[in-house]
Amino acid sequence: MKQLLLAISLFTLFALSAQSGRVNYDLVAPSLAKTITTEEMFRHLSYIASDEMEGRETGQPGQKRAAEYIAQNLKSMGFPAVGENGGYFQTILFKKQRWNNISLSNQGEELKHLRDFYSVPAQNTSLGEEAVSINELTFLGYGIEDEGYNDYANAGELKGKSILIFGGEPRDMSGAYRLSGNSDMSDWSLNVDRKLALAAEKGVATVFIVDPEFRENVGNIRREILDGRMKMAEEKEADRVGANSVFISTQLARDLLGKKFKKIVKARKKLEKTGSLKPVAVDVDLQLTQDKQVSELIGENVLGYLEGRDPELKDEIVVYSAHYDHIGKRGDEIFNGADDNGSGTTTLLEIADAYMQAKKQGNGPRRTVLFVWVSGEEKGLLGSKYYVNHPIWPLANTVVDINVDMVGRVDEKHADNPEYIYVIGSNRLSTDLHDINEEMNKRYVNLELDYTYNAEDDPNRYYYRSDHYNFAERGIPSIFYFNGTHEDYHGAGDTVDKINFDKMQKIGELIFHTGWEIANRNERIRVNVGQ
Repeated sequence: MKQLLLAISLFTLFALSAQSGRVNYDLVAPSLAKTITTEEMFRHLSYIASDEMEGRETGQPGQKRAAEYIAQNLKSMGFPAVGENGGYFQTILFKKQRWNNISLSNQGEELKHLRDFYSVPAQNTSLGEEAVSINELTFLGYGIEDEGYNDYANAGELKGKSILIFGGEPRDMSGAYRLSGNSDMSDWSLNVDRKLALAAEKGVATVFIVDPEFRENVGNIRREILDGRMKMAEEKEADRVGANSVFISTQLARDLLGKKFKKIVKARKKLEKTGSLKPVAVDVDLQLTQDKQVSELIGENVLGYLEGRDPELKDEIVVYSAHYDHIGKRGDEIFNGADDNGSGTTTLLEIADAYMQAKKQGNGPRRTVLFVWVSGEEKGLLGSKYYVNHPIWPLANTVVDINVDMVGRVDEKHADNPEYIYVIGSNRLSTDLHDINEEMNKRYVNLELDYTYNAEDDPNRYYYRSDHYNFAERGIPSIFYFNGTHEDYHGAGDTVDKINFDKMQKIGELIFHTGWEIANRNERIRVNVGQ
C-alpha cells in the first residue's frame, strides 16, 4: 500500500516538474520520507535481533545470517550487486587474538590474572611458552616525553629492560595538568598506546603500568580479554610498535616493590612539585609469561549501491553506514543487540528502500548513494576501517558519511522527552553538514538535537567510537546519530520489546532528509573546519 500511495504522490510531483526538465527535490522528499514506517522497522528488527541471530558476533553463524538477510532485502528492493563474486558482500579476513597462557609470579608466588593484574593480547607481542625473568624495574614517572616535560631525560640505557610507570599524566601542586597547564588531559592520558610506542622506541621490553582505576578497567576489559580481540589479517604482527604491557593495581605495586615503594611515592611527589624526575631502579623477582593464540575468522560488509542520475554529479558518493554486528552470546545467554545496532541496521534498510522507490519512479538522487552495513564494529571499528582502506570508489569522491548507531531507545537524561537524538561530529569538518542537518530537522521533524557528546572534551569520546570516525580520520565530513546508553547497553536486556519505534521512525526521517539534501544540492558540501 505504501508503494501505491508513494507512486501516486510522486507521479503528481514529477508531472508538475516535468515542464522544467528536473525534479523538485524539496517537494519529493516528504513523500519519500513517509515511506519509512514503524511497521517495516518492527518487521526487520524482529528478525535481526531475534535469538536466531545468536547476537550477530562477527565471524559467527548469526552474523552470516544477518548479512544474508540484509543482502536479500537489497536484492528484492532492486539494488544491483556490486560486491565480490556478483553479490552484495565485501569479505574481510580477521585474526582473533586471545591468551594461550598469561601468568605473572612474584618471588615464586603466582598472581591471578584479572584480579591482581591484567594484560591485553592485542597490545602485546607473544613471548612464547617460556616465562621471562624480570630482575629489575625502573620507575619512570608517567612514561611521557613531550615538549617541556620528559620522564626519560635521566633514564640512561633501557634496551631490554622493564619499567614501571603510572597511568595518566602528572599534575602540579595546584592540581592542573603539567602538559596543558589547566584541567584538560592530553592524549598521553587518553591513549596508552602512545606511551607503549615511546617505550619501544627507547628499547624497553615491558611496561608495568600502575592503573589508578584498576577495578573499573578490569571490569570493562574482561570480556575482550577472555573472548579475544580481533584485528584485520592484513595488519601484521610486525606492524605493532609498542612495548609489551602489564597493568597492575596500586596494591600489587606495593607488594612487588616492598619497602622500596616509599621511594617511588617520594619520587612521584617530587615530580609533581618540580616537574623533573629522578628514576628509581628497584630489584624484583618476577616471572612473566605472555603466550598468544591467533585464529582466523571471516566477516562481511554488506553493500547497497544506487547510481546517481546526474551525469555531472554521479561520481560523487554519499555514504550511509551502520554496523550490524553485536557481541554474540555467553553460554546460553544471547545478547540480541536490538538497539545496538539492530536499530541502525533497520533504519538504513528503510532509508535504502525510500531511495530505491524514488529511483524506480525515474528520479533518484543526483549523486550516487552507497549504503554500507559493516561488521567488526564491536571489535574496534574494523569493518569500516577495512572499507576506507579498500573503498569501492575513491575516497576522494566520497562527500559524506552518515552513520547510524543506536537510535531506538531513550537514555535517562531524556526520560521525559523521548523525541531527541545526540548528534556527533556534524561540525568537526564541515559547517555545511551541520547546517543542513539543523535545517532538515527544523523543516521536517523537530527533534531535540543534543550536542553534549560532540564536545571535544567529552570524556566518553563517542566521536572516536563508531564507524563514522574512520571516514572522518580521512578528512570526509561525517555525522553520527546516537540515542545514548541505557541500562541494557551490551546486556542481555537489549531486546525488541524495549524499542521506541515512533522515535526511531522520526530519527529515520531526519537521517533520510539530511542525506537526500546532500545528494541533490548543486554544490558539494565543503570541508572547511580544521583544514
